[in-house]
Amino acid sequence: MKRRCTTRVLPEQMEKDMGKSHISRLCFLAWLSVLFWGFLLYFHFVVLGGTGGVDESAPLQSRSIQSRSSYFMLSKDDSETESTDWRSDDNNPHHEDSATRSKLQSFPFIRALRTVDNKSDPCGGRYIYVHDLPPRFNEDMLKECRSLSLWTNMCKFTSNAGLGPPLENVEGVFSDTGWYATNQFAVDVIFSNRMKQYDCLTRDSSIAAAIFVPFYAGFDVARYLWGYNISTRDAASLDLVDWLMKRPEWKIMGGRDHFLVAGRITWDFRRLTDGETDWGNKLLFLPAAKNMSMLVVESSPWNANDFGIPYPTYFHPAKDADVFIWQDRMRNLERRYLFSFAGAPRPGNPKSIRGQIIDQCKKTNMCKLLECDFGESKCHSPSSIMKMFQSSLFCLQPQGDSYTRRSAFDSMLAGCIPVFFHPGSAYTQYTWHLPKNYDSYSVFIPENDIRKGNVSIEDRLRQISPEQVKIMRETVVSLIPRLIYADPHFKLETLKDAFDVAVQAVINKVTNLRKDIVEGRTNDNFIEENSWKYALLEEGQREVGPHKWDPFFSKPKDGEGDSSGSSAEAAKNSWKNERINQSR
Repeated sequence: MKRRCTTRVLPEQMEKDMGKSHISRLCFLAWLSVLFWGFLLYFHFVVLGGTGGVDESAPLQSRSIQSRSSYFMLSKDDSETESTDWRSDDNNPHHEDSATRSKLQSFPFIRALRTVDNKSDPCGGRYIYVHDLPPRFNEDMLKECRSLSLWTNMCKFTSNAGLGPPLENVEGVFSDTGWYATNQFAVDVIFSNRMKQYDCLTRDSSIAAAIFVPFYAGFDVARYLWGYNISTRDAASLDLVDWLMKRPEWKIMGGRDHFLVAGRITWDFRRLTDGETDWGNKLLFLPAAKNMSMLVVESSPWNANDFGIPYPTYFHPAKDADVFIWQDRMRNLERRYLFSFAGAPRPGNPKSIRGQIIDQCKKTNMCKLLECDFGESKCHSPSSIMKMFQSSLFCLQPQGDSYTRRSAFDSMLAGCIPVFFHPGSAYTQYTWHLPKNYDSYSVFIPENDIRKGNVSIEDRLRQISPEQVKIMRETVVSLIPRLIYADPHFKLETLKDAFDVAVQAVINKVTNLRKDIVEGRTNDNFIEENSWKYALLEEGQREVGPHKWDPFFSKPKDGEGDSSGSSAEAAKNSWKNERINQSR
């Protein structure tokens, strides 16, 4: 009864308390609405969010691809079977669990690594971040260009973006455009200006595949080599390292994603002691600099932090067509000489074979010789040198004052097949730019065979059939684009020049390094003194062993090999010969 009574009374109450009941109902509906939206938001962000991909709109820590103890730790096959997949969820067939996601986010370069998989971004995996260095590290040096060399006025050579003044095509040896009087040590400026034209520059270092340091290291060392104490010689290098180590970009990988360029041979930057009479500065021996990659025109076979890039030639095309026209011309030239040599003897160097080469050349009318040590001005004329190379099937390239010489690249630009006598002159130096199969584009005659009089160069070259010569020359001509530096004022359309090849090689190196870090890969068997061997490994190989070229690179001074000390002496001799050349 009570229940019924209550039911009957309710309508009356509602009529009496209409205003009060209306308010209560609104409150109840509001409460239900809050509950509903709260549950919906909880379901979306907590339940669904736990199985989603990375929130790309949220700030993403700079995450990286791993560091390599050795250069060639990771092969293509390895990268496709990694246990920890660093790719983004959109490209990952199996979603990351929370533990994996947390692990990846602990790497401050993973965002840069993941750009590789963004197929809609043509720069994915190719971005370069350039440090904005204080001008004392680069531009100020150019303003004081007269102080960059004791014997050469470098002002004209540092002009025109580092290309130097245009060359006149009086003898018809060059093309009508694209040829310049480029100094062989001008790579610092040329490379930096080419970088300004790179199509994947970024201001966001967290997505950068590598970081470029536009320090003119070659010009810095050149201005202080003679008559300055070691404090002065080392000052800019120490200042640079101090500046870099304070930058947040450095802290990501301790500099292992950084690279710089020096248009000098490596021995100018590897002073062994702090003795005032010792040669060069110690940039490449600084602990921080050992983490960076330094691109030089001649690298050390025994160190892991420098890499060889081509000397600049006189040809700097503005467009692809300039290259194609030049290549066709070099293919079709009539070459009257079997071989040629431009150079001077080195009577003060008992290991040099230049004297024997000159003697052999003089004994046959099949060899064209430009002797550079007897006031022969043609030897320093770009037109005369290129004309000689264009008239020869083979061009002899013995060691210069050190392993390498610019002449090797001038000769290949002329479509002349190079003949090397030491593997350090090209084969272990320019592994980014030249084929590992050196027989395809060159001839190798061991120095000892010449030194002991066991080989006639003419007879050795005559053994190569005309058909094989044609194939080898075609290979040399096909290499021309990757051996020259394009005009920094323009962009090649499809061809990759020496700059492009070097930048991509650095990117590959850093990317593999980052992958190794993520995977925890190490190579405890890596021996830095065997660095030249690692550069020769084929795809998938990781270990090195005895090599047929070991006698050429034995570290102790044993008559057959070389040493850091003797190479430093070679660097000093290089400067002495530059002084002699400029005094003529």
